[in-house]
Amino acid sequence: MKTDVPYTLYAERRARAAAKLGKNDIAILPTAPERPRNRDTDFQFRHDSYFYYLTGFTEPQAWLVLTGDGKSHLFCQPKDLEREIWDGYRLGPEAAPATLGVDSAQSVAELDATMPKLLENKGAVWFPFGIHAGLEARVAGWLTQVRSRVRYGALCPEEQHDLCAVLDEMRLVKDAHELAIMRRAGDISARAHVRAMKFCAQWLREGKDLREYHLDAELSHEFRMGGSQYPAYASIVAAGANACVLHYRADVAPVKAGELVLIDAGCELDGYASDITRTFPASGKFTGPQRQLYDLVLASQQAAIDACKAGARFTDPHEASVKVLAQGMLDVGLLDRNKVGTLDDVIEKRAYFQFYMHRTGHWIGMDVHDCGAYVEPSEVGKVAERKDALSGELIKDRPARVLQPGMVLTIEPGIYVRPAEGVPEAFHHIGIRIEDDAVVTKDGCELVTRRVPVDGGEIEALMRA
Repeated sequence: MKTDVPYTLYAERRARAAAKLGKNDIAILPTAPERPRNRDTDFQFRHDSYFYYLTGFTEPQAWLVLTGDGKSHLFCQPKDLEREIWDGYRLGPEAAPATLGVDSAQSVAELDATMPKLLENKGAVWFPFGIHAGLEARVAGWLTQVRSRVRYGALCPEEQHDLCAVLDEMRLVKDAHELAIMRRAGDISARAHVRAMKFCAQWLREGKDLREYHLDAELSHEFRMGGSQYPAYASIVAAGANACVLHYRADVAPVKAGELVLIDAGCELDGYASDITRTFPASGKFTGPQRQLYDLVLASQQAAIDACKAGARFTDPHEASVKVLAQGMLDVGLLDRNKVGTLDDVIEKRAYFQFYMHRTGHWIGMDVHDCGAYVEPSEVGKVAERKDALSGELIKDRPARVLQPGMVLTIEPGIYVRPAEGVPEAFHHIGIRIEDDAVVTKDGCELVTRRVPVDGGEIEALMRA
């Protein structure tokens, strides 16, 4: 647990969340469970993001109870000097109020006995739906105990609400504290990508047997050296044709001169993720076809960046990117004009989908694919139906989210060329993605991951150094 974090920040968040509840409501929020890895060892513990957002508390076996009048109660592990010898320091319920700013705290061992009493006579109960396995059943068990007392005048909450609906909206717009962490995470991740690029070129120049896992090791080294706790997700290090597999993981494949390497990797720092993708020539020099497609993807990313600003829709960067990519596919011959028609035809029929099959971005924050609605809340009722050009499925479209200052999203167009009939052989097995994290501002967006080169010429210069 970080001791230099301003815990008044979490108290303010709890107050904002409580204000969204009814005055007589109660909210229940557990942290993540510990998960066994094998026999008698667990996976490294990582807190639940919602729980951390409201508490700043990173110990396992903890629960937060929040009431509509703004009171907060924490259940946590009790002090146990013998267990602390094995598992590490515990804050304990006695120290929790002064340290975390909660109103009261007690041992998690008393959770099941205490919760029915806290739920009694409340109007509604809030908890995250569909996040914690078994939580609904546990709440139901507590409510059953409350109902057993109705003959004595106890009232049982009549409504249940999804707490995620409240917290998602709060987490979507980042405050200054969050943005400062995300900028630092972006810097650390950028240094890791630079390190991997330089290492790749050096080892190939020296004639060494270079594998994807070597580059993964360089990324992890720089993450930890920068103070990051761990990778934000399993790093993608894909050499050659592996780059055409969107969720490929760093493996044993050799990294060969003349091929491209796609690295999609970012660290997690103090609970916040970064997410960067760079594609570079393994030996430091693009071939003609590689550079042709690389510059196309880079141009499409710039179009998306230009479209990313407050007041725009979340889908605007994607549509701007698709327009550039689709035109480029026609220009370089990936798509045959005689078969697919004009640019408008390509976009309408999604003919580009053969080479670009994902969206141009997603929310990012505490989670790599962060929470938050992609539909504008004030326009949920505006529904338009259309038939998907590829699947024939009936799609219900709603107006996309309007971007606001402080929202953070990725911008990550790509091209992935698998061998197929009519596809020029010079482009076979080329996979390219370029990704940066963008903070929406009033006039545009701030890219917090650009300390690693993105221009093709600058990448070649870096790898020659």
